[in-house]
Amino acid sequence: MAEVRVVDLRLAVPVALGWVTTVILVGVPEAQVVAVPVLWAFAAGAVALTLRFRVLGVVALALVIAALCATAVALQAPSRAPAVLVEASASGGRVPVVVRATSVITPDARSWQGVVVSANDAPMDVPVIIFGGAPDRRTDIGTTLTATVRLEATDAGDHSAFILFPDDAAEAIRDPPWYLEWANHLRRGFLAAASSLPGQGGDLLAGLAIGDTTAVDQSLGAAMKASSLTHLTAVSGANCAIVIGLVLLAGAAIGLPRGARVAISLLVLVGFVILVTPEPSVLRAAMMAAIVLVLLALGRPVRGLPVLSLAVFALLLVDPWLSRTYGFALSVLATAGLLLLASPLAERLAAWMPRPIAFGIAVPTAAQLACQPVIVLLDPTLPTYGVVANILAAPAAPLATVVGLAACLILPVVPPVGAALCSLAWVPAAWIAAVAGFFAGMPGARLPWIGGPVGVGALIAVSGGVVLLILARGTTRRVTALVLALGMVAYGSSVVTTRVVELLGRPAGWQVAACDIGQGDAVLFRSGAETALVDTGPDPARLGACLDDLGVERLDLLVLTHFDHDHVGGADRVIGKVDRVLVGPSGEPSDDELVQRFEAAGARIDHASRGLTGLLGSWRWTVLWPPGGSGRAVEPGNPASIVTSFEPVGDCPAGCLSALMLGDLGEDSQRRLVPLGSLPHPDIVGVAHHGSADQYPETYSRLGATIGVIGVGADNGYGHPTSEALGMLAAAGTTVVRTDTAGLILIAPGPDGRGVEVWTAKSPEDAAPPGDDGTQR
Repeated sequence: MAEVRVVDLRLAVPVALGWVTTVILVGVPEAQVVAVPVLWAFAAGAVALTLRFRVLGVVALALVIAALCATAVALQAPSRAPAVLVEASASGGRVPVVVRATSVITPDARSWQGVVVSANDAPMDVPVIIFGGAPDRRTDIGTTLTATVRLEATDAGDHSAFILFPDDAAEAIRDPPWYLEWANHLRRGFLAAASSLPGQGGDLLAGLAIGDTTAVDQSLGAAMKASSLTHLTAVSGANCAIVIGLVLLAGAAIGLPRGARVAISLLVLVGFVILVTPEPSVLRAAMMAAIVLVLLALGRPVRGLPVLSLAVFALLLVDPWLSRTYGFALSVLATAGLLLLASPLAERLAAWMPRPIAFGIAVPTAAQLACQPVIVLLDPTLPTYGVVANILAAPAAPLATVVGLAACLILPVVPPVGAALCSLAWVPAAWIAAVAGFFAGMPGARLPWIGGPVGVGALIAVSGGVVLLILARGTTRRVTALVLALGMVAYGSSVVTTRVVELLGRPAGWQVAACDIGQGDAVLFRSGAETALVDTGPDPARLGACLDDLGVERLDLLVLTHFDHDHVGGADRVIGKVDRVLVGPSGEPSDDELVQRFEAAGARIDHASRGLTGLLGSWRWTVLWPPGGSGRAVEPGNPASIVTSFEPVGDCPAGCLSALMLGDLGEDSQRRLVPLGSLPHPDIVGVAHHGSADQYPETYSRLGATIGVIGVGADNGYGHPTSEALGMLAAAGTTVVRTDTAGLILIAPGPDGRGVEVWTAKSPEDAAPPGDDGTQR
């Protein structure tokens, strides 16, 4: 008789409800005041009913856990919003702060994390993310720094409460305390030793062993992501299990009693967390390990899912804002997938292959089934070779982890032995890097999928079907197999029919898209789940077709560079679907009426002038024109076009492009803009005024952009783009792509995370402008 697996959900379901409660309340702070007493009232009633109806025990437990989570949110929320920071954020003023670094800061870091411990001498403990202001030398975790900053409050659910923009480089005023410095010393030595080894294996080794990815460049990071191997550099359960297992075995070998082995293991666990840094996946793994050790000390049985549930609950109480972080969610889901699916899947596969191979396939498959519905929110594609890449990399990962960690610990004590261990650990690290590079370079490494909630729902359905296929028996399994098979046929048909060439040819990781909307501009910027649009073009229908084609349902930011019809005529399509709108000076009553319509539909309106800045995913956007203050006035229209730069400042494992959009800025205004300085050297420039002759040549030579995008209509009657403008761009070394001959234009980082990849809806021959050979870079 086949063994019947029973899954204990008595704690998992209540904790899941607590997690959902936490997610809602950290994102909707105003609901906390009502939610806490209501949940406690329901919990008290459920507990009372449980005394008579024991079947309600799980319901009572769920309500108690939800009430505890809500209480944790309500108690911690005020400390994240001290008055001095809230006031500075609202006023736009600057405030001196003292920050304790919670991440390693390299001199070239675009952003780093910390905790504000005081502002205007007021003590506090507020998690923040800092953009810019990196000191000129490597700064370790725990270092105390001071800076004068401008602040912006983040969304309520973000783990960081504020974003800080320092005026200058932050100044270190205090070294890390001793209980952190020992780990900093080990990390520095190991990173230096690993980085001295050849190739990408040396760059990757520190990430595999201790989670330090500062040596991983964009090319390697992009390859690891494309091949679904990024999780190997996120220290988690496997690493904790190896470390604690070795400690327990060593303790048993020398005859230590159980209590002593557990106590030593807990101390080692704390040190391990400090060494590898308390990222969400590390916290989840360490909390589970601590619970297991306590259960072992008490002689109680250990069951995986209840341990995971208890760990999640404990972490939500300590830091409710973890509930909304992708790292935490993916770590929990991957662990749940392994606990629930890996063993049944391995048992099924073992009927056709040796058990070790079956287990090697089952582990990455289970994790990917559990995590992919969340990953698709960040990247609406599916990794074609992810499971195969993980199967090939899996045997090497523990070797790199164990030997690399040993090298890290031994290097300061016996340097020659530590160096030898580094060289030994380099071998599996180099293998993993080679696997990542091989599969990332394979054709069709990422398959297109539906973006947004629809895509998530579809993938949940597919994952659920696969799970049912694994666990079900008899007729249910046959029906599920049939449904999945039909679904695969339907999906395959959709890929190989009318749009196969386009969908597979499009760069899945596009970051900039120039819509083909005729004579006008409409350029999208996408970073993760956030999207901005610069201008709307003249036609709502054509703009809508472009947005629908690219799966864009809502805009986080809309920049209306000026109020000419070819830049705002399509605005009706996005009114009510925009969170924030930047506008310049208005010249007609109709301009003000349009702004009022956006505002009435719920959009935040900002009147843009030089210096205004903000974030869009991993980009920082900055307004460079028009000038503000009491300087010489700029007339509405083309001379006052909003000029916006998009510069990468966040974590961009696949590479981040940079861009400068010039609107319809003419020669005179460009002459005034260039001497102001701070012009970036972007990958992409949005060529001013559709390539008219009204240009300042030095603008483009100073920018030195790789790609120049021109939004222009065929047979437009204006002669755009002019030979003069094309000549300026050619002299600056800028390759031109234009919507009249190329159609829709998608621009992405190159395959290695560097360079620029351009995709056009029309063939390169059709897309090539006069005098250009059509080469796409």
